[in-house]
Amino acid sequence: MASPLKFLFLLSLTLTLISTHLTTTHGAFSEQSHIELPTEQQPRTEKLTHLHFFYHDILEGKNPTVVQIIEPSASSFGTTFMMDNLLTEEQDLSSKPVGRAQGLFGLASLEDRGMVMLINLAFSEGEYAGSTLSMLGRNPVQNTVRELPIVGGTGVFRFAKGYATAKSLWELSTSEHFVVEYDITVSHP
Repeated sequence: MASPLKFLFLLSLTLTLISTHLTTTHGAFSEQSHIELPTEQQPRTEKLTHLHFFYHDILEGKNPTVVQIIEPSASSFGTTFMMDNLLTEEQDLSSKPVGRAQGLFGLASLEDRGMVMLINLAFSEGEYAGSTLSMLGRNPVQNTVRELPIVGGTGVFRFAKGYATAKSLWELSTSEHFVVEYDITVSHP
């Protein structure tokens, strides 16, 4: 005959497994989404959208938009920054704002100035207001022109995929204010 301690253990284990099963298969976590995915009878139609804007790194001064959050001891490899940069319609910082570039980037290469970037482009104007695009990838910042992948989005850009071309505007940039021109092409429903 099983001892009372073994019986209590088995009872406790059984109740735990049953409650875990009920909460994971019938709880709020597993409810069906309200998003309707395309079917074979109704294929998903895709739009191709092109965006063009300017990104402003404010590196120094009274209100920087980029701050260093990790500084390795021996070299610049691993140095990491957090950003909340203004996106504008034209090259000038005082032109119409269209959103913010919020995220982080770090020096991820031992051989060049290659960065890994994770940026959410949060739009605040026009038909894209409230929508975001997520950019994640390698950015070899020593190159004047480079390409980064768009890996997703929200709002109008839900299920987005595409690419961004970033062009450093060296002639406009200073040690306090770095300007990058972005051309983004995304496919989305």
